[in-house]
Amino acid sequence: MLSPVSTVKLSNGLEMPVLGIGTSQVGGFSQETVLYALRDCGVRLLDTSKYNGFEVQLAEVIRESGVPRGDLWLTNKLWPEDYGYESAKKAFKNSCTNMGVEYLDIYMLHWPDAMKPGSNNRQVRAESWRALEELYNEGLCRSIGVSNFTIRHLEQLKEDCTVVPHVNQVEYHPYQQPTELMEYCRRNAIAFQGYCPLAKGQALSDPTIIQLAEKYQCSPAQICIRWSLQNGAITIPKSTKKERAQENSEVFGFQLTEDDMEKMNQLHDGRHVSWDPTNVE
Repeated sequence: MLSPVSTVKLSNGLEMPVLGIGTSQVGGFSQETVLYALRDCGVRLLDTSKYNGFEVQLAEVIRESGVPRGDLWLTNKLWPEDYGYESAKKAFKNSCTNMGVEYLDIYMLHWPDAMKPGSNNRQVRAESWRALEELYNEGLCRSIGVSNFTIRHLEQLKEDCTVVPHVNQVEYHPYQQPTELMEYCRRNAIAFQGYCPLAKGQALSDPTIIQLAEKYQCSPAQICIRWSLQNGAITIPKSTKKERAQENSEVFGFQLTEDDMEKMNQLHDGRHVSWDPTNVE
């Protein structure tokens, strides 16, 4: 049975927590709630990005939590406006400074589109990734990964670079189940991480999920998070409310049966509640 301190071993041997707390601009941000998750709920994985704009606030959270730096797993991401070899390294250092840390546990390319008109996305991704590889080899980030990458993007990165991403973080919830991508990641020793596990709240009113919540005497959110974890996805729900953060962390005392997992699996309809990267070259 999983527990709040459960981890998954990455291809480089590091142990990454299976459950964390996400931060994003959508839906708001509560510094107090993130602090509560770390200090009072046992959460050790904190996921953010430069794009979200909360690095300085999270520095305060990290400091005030009292959790030793070595016990935390800090994820940050390189936004496309900073793609490129030199600019990627500069952005990384700025993010570390803003967060008040000397290293990150994982640093990711945030999005496959370089967002640079007239440039070749694949070339810019490869150039940026080589910068991350150097940061990794220098020990400035303990692992490196990507976010929102499809199989095509991952294949290109494997051909162009040396280090295979340790993690791929993508949208993952009952309505968006990229099973082929998950299988690809498993075959290539890339840990699969899912964001938006509640489909930005859409899943909470689903009749099937409500029925399962009643059966297991828990909340619809806990059903979604538990399902995600049991499918092998590192999961990062976000919340701006303390009680929700606590609820989201209390998903280790029960397990969905195979039949109920299949009921959840059948909810897939392909909808995205976040960005869709499938058409990015």
